[in-house]
Amino acid sequence: MLSVVIGVIAGVAAVTLKEAVHLIQHFLMQGAHAEVNNYLIYFYPLIGIVATVLITRYYWKEKQGHGITDILYTISQKSSIIQGAKMYSRMITSAITVGFGGSVGLEAPIVVTGSAIGSNVARIMHLDYKNRTILIGCGAAGAIAGIFNSPIAGVIFSSEVILVGLGFASFIPLLIAAVSGSLVSMFLHGDDILFSYVLKDPFVAANTPYYILLGVLCGLISVYFTRFTYYVDEKITKIKNYIVRGVVGGLLLAIIIFFFPPIYGEGYDTIKLLLNSNESEMAFQSIFKFNYSNPLVFLAFMVGVIFLKPIASSLTIESGGSGGIFAPSLFLGGVVGFVFAFTVNYISPESISLSNFTLVGMCGVMSGVLHAPLTAIFLIAEITGGYTLFIPLMLVSAISFSTISYFEKYSIYTKRLIERGEYVPHDKDKQLLSGIKLRKVIEKDLITVKPYEKLSDLVNAVRMSKRNIFPVVDDDGQLVGIITLDDIRDIMFDEEARNEILISSIMNDPPASISSKDRMQSVMNTFEISGAWNLPVIDEGKYIGFVSKSRIFNTYRTKLKKDRAE
Repeated sequence: MLSVVIGVIAGVAAVTLKEAVHLIQHFLMQGAHAEVNNYLIYFYPLIGIVATVLITRYYWKEKQGHGITDILYTISQKSSIIQGAKMYSRMITSAITVGFGGSVGLEAPIVVTGSAIGSNVARIMHLDYKNRTILIGCGAAGAIAGIFNSPIAGVIFSSEVILVGLGFASFIPLLIAAVSGSLVSMFLHGDDILFSYVLKDPFVAANTPYYILLGVLCGLISVYFTRFTYYVDEKITKIKNYIVRGVVGGLLLAIIIFFFPPIYGEGYDTIKLLLNSNESEMAFQSIFKFNYSNPLVFLAFMVGVIFLKPIASSLTIESGGSGGIFAPSLFLGGVVGFVFAFTVNYISPESISLSNFTLVGMCGVMSGVLHAPLTAIFLIAEITGGYTLFIPLMLVSAISFSTISYFEKYSIYTKRLIERGEYVPHDKDKQLLSGIKLRKVIEKDLITVKPYEKLSDLVNAVRMSKRNIFPVVDDDGQLVGIITLDDIRDIMFDEEARNEILISSIMNDPPASISSKDRMQSVMNTFEISGAWNLPVIDEGKYIGFVSKSRIFNTYRTKLKKDRAE
């Protein structure tokens, strides 16, 4: 029942977001003529990015970034609890960014919206972590199904990207949410909400070698997309002032769009032109009067679009805009597939379908960039209304995914999280371990002693303590050593020694130390390297407490039993 509610709300949100973007675009384009004499169009993205930065930083006081990455982080590190404001904030900011021509897509923001709806409904119903996570997946499935009218792709995206590792039983609520979102979309907006296409050309088995080559090319382009996204992120985030960063990113984006207008916005209109063999209509968009009848000039222009689209998308997101890489990956794949087929037809007497290779290219790059081959296959199959291209879709998707996996083990969504130890996909053991919060297992009941005190003071501490470890802490709160019962067993009953021996003379250095901010995987590595059973916790030079293996193992066992019970 909850999955129905979440699917319906996510479907309404998807339709609302797309309609809002259409209204903004229609309002801005009313004064633009076919000859592109309205030069403001090149600065609309700048206006959209700066407006988004102002709203997010000074009203909601949050940063944008990659929305799906934030969802994965929330599931892994924040018990699947998403802020209530995200049920609508990403819709508003992405409508502004994309409506004003930002070179990103609406899919990631609507997934964040749907996921936030799922999380907050679960909190209202007082559901546990596992069911909150499932309802987050339901929101994502309903959102994708609603914005593309593709329920199967919604289910697979949610299980392949969002809910990695959950059991088969989770598919039932995902299916219900996806169907609900798709039905709402169809009821409110008909069969075409974001992008659809009716196949015209059949699949020709003799073209299989070309599809194999396209798969490799899509994989390599996916590597380029991923690495340049991180490169632009690294460079532009060096600008610490958010407003300045937004202005710089917006101006750079304006320059790119000035020379390559197809990069403006999501790019679905350009893909539709390519699919319908109307590529010559892109000529009026450019300020330069290229001779599009010259195939070499046209190819050079399109290759420029391929190499600049990832940069434009990264600039939009990292400078403060709101959007995702879902649509840019589809756009880039479509252009790559078209250019590949166009080139083959130009240099070869054979003629291969431009539209089929455009669609399959969309699948290939999406599979590589998102590391989601099944989502890519079924999305293209659904938006084309059939499974005519199922074989080349499977082939290109698999080859592209295998190619990028050789260079990039993790997807663009998860790479940074995994490197920071904030997300552990597939490995159930590490998932449970990463779910243990170090601050909750710190033991603070150990009695401390001073280095200048005598053995007699330590013996008194032994009488009061139930532990066999005694931290030696100076007057500044710094840990200077540790003493165990084994260290004093032979002398603690010697009256003379108790009055003469100073604690500083018998204390030992700890084998290692950790910080309360360390990840649990790092803590376990420290235990393994040091061979210790107990480790002191030191924050900014100050002693906090101790962490023991036994306490961690007991917590782990409790989590394991709870997970199995659920």
